[in-house]
Amino acid sequence: MKAILATIASAVLFFFGTGLDPVPELAWLAPLPIFLLAPRVHGGVALASAFTAYLAGSTGSWSYFWHSQSIPRPAALAILGGSAVLFALSAGLFGRLVRRGHGLLAALAAPALWTVALYVVSLLNPTGLMGTFMTTQADRPSIVRIAAVTGGWGVEFLVLFVPAAVAAALAPGPRGRTRLVPVVALAAIVAGLAVWTSPAAAGPSTRVAVIAPGQSRWAVDVATRDGQALVQSYVDQIGRLPDGVRAVVLPEAAFAVDQTSRASLVSALADVARTRDLDVVTGVLDTTPDGRFNAALAVAPSGAPVEYRKWHNGDSPNLRSGTELTRFAGIGLMVCMDVNFADSSRGYGDAGTGLVLIPASDEDADGWAHSRTALIRGVENGFSVAWSAARGTPMLADARGHVLADARTGGRPFTVVVADVPIGGGKTPYARFGDWFAWLCGLLAVAGIATAARRLSRITTNPGEV
Repeated sequence: MKAILATIASAVLFFFGTGLDPVPELAWLAPLPIFLLAPRVHGGVALASAFTAYLAGSTGSWSYFWHSQSIPRPAALAILGGSAVLFALSAGLFGRLVRRGHGLLAALAAPALWTVALYVVSLLNPTGLMGTFMTTQADRPSIVRIAAVTGGWGVEFLVLFVPAAVAAALAPGPRGRTRLVPVVALAAIVAGLAVWTSPAAAGPSTRVAVIAPGQSRWAVDVATRDGQALVQSYVDQIGRLPDGVRAVVLPEAAFAVDQTSRASLVSALADVARTRDLDVVTGVLDTTPDGRFNAALAVAPSGAPVEYRKWHNGDSPNLRSGTELTRFAGIGLMVCMDVNFADSSRGYGDAGTGLVLIPASDEDADGWAHSRTALIRGVENGFSVAWSAARGTPMLADARGHVLADARTGGRPFTVVVADVPIGGGKTPYARFGDWFAWLCGLLAVAGIATAARRLSRITTNPGEV
C-alpha cells in the first residue's frame, strides 16, 4: 500500500511541478515520496514505483511530444520512456546506498546520475535539451543564478538533491547525528553557492523590442506580392514602436530570400532602421550558392548587413548549418534551436558578449519552456536575451535571470514586447570552464554505483555479513 500511495503522490507532483507549464515549488517535492519509499521496500518495487510515477507525471507533455514538428516520434518515445527509466535508476541507486548506510553518498549520487545522463543526452540528441528540472526553476532568479558557475546542470542537480537529502535524513537505519549529515551538507552547498554566485552589478541598458505576428507564417518569399505585403506590415509595426528603442527582433524564418530578392528586404529594413535609428534583426531562410541557411539577418541604420547562420537544424535535411559566431556593435545573434545546445552560447559568453538577439519559432505549447531555455543560456554565459518567437512567448530577460517583459502570441495582429535591457558582462565562470559540474556529477555517479556494487558483492560472498 505504501508503494501505491508514494507512486500516486509523486506522479501528481510531477504532473504539476514539471512539463511545459510547471509550478516551480512542486518540482522540488515530486521526487520526495519515491526517495522516502526506496530504502523501505525491495529494490524491484522501488524501480517500478519510480518509473510509473515519472511516466504518469509526464502525461501532460505526451500530446506535445507526439505532435511536435521538431521532435520525431521515435525520439519523443525515447525521451518520455528514457526519462522514466533514468529516474527509476536514480531512485534505485538511492535506495540501495541508503540501505547500506551511505546516506550522504546516496543523496549525492542519485541526482548526479540523473544529471550526468542528461548531459550525455544533450551531447547526442540532434534537437538538444530543454524542459528538464532546470527549466522548471527558470522564473526563480535566486535559484537559476547558480548556472553562471555550474551551468544549468547545477540547478538540475539541486532540484533532486534537496528531496534526496531530506529522504536520506529520514531514512531507517542511520541513528543520531548521522541522520543530519545530508541536511548539513545541503545547507552548506546552498549557502556556498548563494555567496559564490551573487550577481554582478548590471551594466548600462538599451531599449529592445521583440515583435511576433498573431498568425505564424514560415518563410514567406519576399519576391511575391504576399511577401512584400508582409515586409511592409513589419515595417509599419516597427514605425509604431516607442521612442528610444535601439534594437528590434522579428521571428525565425519570417522571410525567404535568395541572391536576387535579399536586396529588397535589406533595403526596406534599412530604410526603417535609419528613420527610427535602430537595428533590425529578422529570421530569414537564405538561399545562397553555398546552400540554404536558416539565418538571423541584422540590418543597421548604416553599413552592410550582418548574417548569423543557425548552427543546429535538427533533422532538417535541406538546410546547411553555420559554424561561426556573429556579432555587430558588441551584440550577438543566434536562432531558436541553438539555445538547446551549449556551444554557440558559450562562445558568446567567453567573448564577453552582453546581449544576444534571437529570432525563434515555437509551437504554442512549448513557448514558455523554450523561452526559459534561452534565459538559462543567458545566465550561464552572462548575456541578456531578446527572444522573438512566433507561436510562443516573446521575452526580454537580463543576464541575471530576471524576465523583464514577456507575452503570449495570438489574439492580435502583432505581439510587441518592449523593455530596457541591461547589458550583461559575459565571461562567467561557466563560460570560461564549461561543463565541469556535469563531469563532477559523473564522478559522483560512478562512486555511488561502485560503492553499491562492491557492497552487494561482499554480501553475496559472505551471506552472514550485515
